[in-house]
Formats: sequence, structure tokens, C-alpha cells
Amino acid sequence: MRDIILLIFTALCLSAAIRHPFVGLLTWAWFTLMTPHQAAYGVYGVPLNVIIAGVTIASYIVSREFTKFRFDPITSLIILFAGWLTVSQQFSLDPVSSAPYYDRFIKTLLFIVLCAQMTTDKLRFNALVWTTVVSIGFLAAKGAAFTVLTLGQYRVQGLTNTVLEDNNHFGIAVATILPLIFYLREEAARPIIRQGLLVLFALSVVAIIGTQSRGAFISLVVFGGFFWLRSKHKLSILAGLCLLMIPTIAFMPAKWTDRMATIGEATEDASFMGRVDAWVINYKLAKQNPLTGAGLRNSYEKEIAAAVDPERAERAKAAHSIYFEVLGGAGFMGLAIYLSLLATAFFSAWRISAKRKDKNIPPWKGRFGYYAQISMVVFGIGGASTSMEMWDGYLVVIALIAALTKLTTMEGKKSGYALAKLRAQSWQAPNANISTTEL
Repeated sequence: MRDIILLIFTALCLSAAIRHPFVGLLTWAWFTLMTPHQAAYGVYGVPLNVIIAGVTIASYIVSREFTKFRFDPITSLIILFAGWLTVSQQFSLDPVSSAPYYDRFIKTLLFIVLCAQMTTDKLRFNALVWTTVVSIGFLAAKGAAFTVLTLGQYRVQGLTNTVLEDNNHFGIAVATILPLIFYLREEAARPIIRQGLLVLFALSVVAIIGTQSRGAFISLVVFGGFFWLRSKHKLSILAGLCLLMIPTIAFMPAKWTDRMATIGEATEDASFMGRVDAWVINYKLAKQNPLTGAGLRNSYEKEIAAAVDPERAERAKAAHSIYFEVLGGAGFMGLAIYLSLLATAFFSAWRISAKRKDKNIPPWKGRFGYYAQISMVVFGIGGASTSMEMWDGYLVVIALIAALTKLTTMEGKKSGYALAKLRAQSWQAPNANISTTEL
């Protein structure tokens, strides 16, 4: 039954996408972030996401929306990074091994560029935020229910055969969308929606703790700390976080507490030291191939890893770090572009947030800039311990920041043009009063 419902709903979305390409983009985002087809066993294996992507791109071209394509610093860096990954793949130490990861990453970056370009107004902007939050939030709500029903005895994980299957990945993904939940809550006009989002936030926190992931727990602490530092209502936030987290942590079994206690004993943890070995191998591969790296995820190949460090190759596991994954796969140049992308997105959001008191900028833009900063910091720290560089979720946040910068720039130009027009009119009517509120 779920297969039929999914197929009918997808068909309706694609029908609407033929005329309205952004509907196709939202459907694409839903399939990418939530992967509903993975839970519909009758259509498992059917490339619905490829069909959706194809229809969306075709509609985007036919509708001539592509003529509105505008370069901005973030979009330019995404395209530059995609180009460098292409160069890296050409010089890969094992092209066959790195090809699937290259293909996946390029498709993800194409989707993100379209998100940045097609999000052209507030309605589309908030629709994409809602799609992101609901997609991850639904899985988080299920995870919270699982934690309560099992009394926290088992780890919460995402859907199988997805990038969020791993409990560490899933927990950090949920932590990344926590700021977006607050943004939507402030945007919501109806009390019932605000209350519902508050419940979703609480369930998401429970799900993060239920993953029993040390990296996800650190991300949650980073979120709370950064949110507390940037907020004016420090006492209220501290009280709210304590009321939510203390009972949840007390509810968890002793093994959860024991596991979190090992965070300060990383050098004695075999799993962590295996990651350190992988980091060293990725660094050495990048040092040996400074411009192009070894090719995406080629450090996982024992023969390639052993060529630079035979001893560590026997103990090394996956790098579990977005930074070392990119470093080993695309070299120092690839990492430099990647870090530039993250930094540009963060500071773009920071600049927009800093203008929240500017009457010429709508309040919702400043609010999103504020919460997007927190989201970037949470993922940036959480990603240091996970292989999530190809996850679409944080890249959607970056695309939203890019869209927001363009919307702000466009409105600034319109405001400047309107002000210049009023000033010109004042020469003809000297007694006229010019007020920016008229803009």
C-alpha cells in the first residue's frame, strides 16, 4: 500500500513540476534527505530520484528559469569545487574505486547549485527549509519514540542503505537542523504550528541522545553553547535546555553514561585511535599528491593506504572526518576550496544576521542568517568526526545562505533605485519629505 501511495504522490508532484520546476526541486530534496523510497520495498531499486532529477532539470530549462542564473561567491565556490573533484578523479590512484563517490558527490553539488539558483523568493525559501526540517525531523521523531519504547537500550539509527544509516551520521544530521526548527518556529503565525515545532525540537534532542553517539552528543552541546552565547535570553535558554536534557539523560541506561564518559579518554579508545591512523594516512596521501589527492575514498583501499604507511594501514578505519576525507581525496587544493566554501557560507550568514536591525532588510532574513550560523558551526564541529562531506543536508543550508545573499542584494539594489528616484523627485518638489519607510 505504501508503494502505491508513494508512486501516486510522486506522479502528482512530477505533473506539477512540468509547469513549476521548483515543485520538482522540493520533491528531489524530499527524496534526497528522507529517502522515502528506501522504506517502500515494492519500489526499492527503482531510480525514482533519477526520474525526479531529470524532470526537474528539463522543466527548469524549458521554463527558461535558467536565464535568471546568477553567480555569487558561494555558487562559484561550489562549481569550482565540483571542477576540482573532476580533476582529482582524472588523476585518481584507483579511478574505478573512486568513481562511484565522485559520481555521487557531483550529483549532490548539482542539486545544491539548483537549490541556490531556484530559491528566488521568500515562499520558495521557506518551502525548502520546511522540506529539510520535515524530512529529517520525521526520522528524528521516530528515533525518539524508539528510544522511549526501548528504554534507551538500543541505538537510534537512520534508514538502511542511506548516508544517515550510521548512528553518528544520523545524530549529527539531526543536530544540524535544530537551529532551522527554531527559525521556522519564529516564522510560524499559528500557535499550534509553533507548539508543534517545539515538540519536534524536544523529540529531536531525545533522538540525538538516543543515538548513543559521542560525536552527536558533542554537536548537541555545541548547539546549546553557541545558541546560549549568541542569545539575549541566556537564563531562559539555560533553564529550557536543563529541563529537557537532564531528565532525558537520567532516563538513559548506565551504559550510555559510561560511553559518554569516554569522550575525555579519546587517546585510550581503540576506535578513535583507528580514526587517527586514517587521518595520518589521508594526510600522507595528500602530501604525496598535494594538488589532486588520491581520489575520493581511495584511502579506504588497503593497498593504497599501505603504500604510504604500512603499519597504520592495518589498524586504520574510515577517516570519519569531512576534512580528512576531502584532504586525502582531493589534495590540499581541494581542501582549500572546500574550507573556503564553508567559511564563505558562515560569514555570509553572519553578515546578514548582523543587519537584523536594518529597517531596509526584512526581519526573516536576519533570523535565518542567525540560525544558519549556528547550523554551520554545529555541522562543522560534528563533521570533524564523521564522513558526511557528501551529505545533502548541510549543503542545502549553504544553498539557502547563497539564495539569501542574492535576495538581500537584489532588494538592496531595488531600495537604492527607489531612494534615488525619490531624491530626484525632491528636486522638483523641494518640500517633499523622503522617508525610507516608503521604500
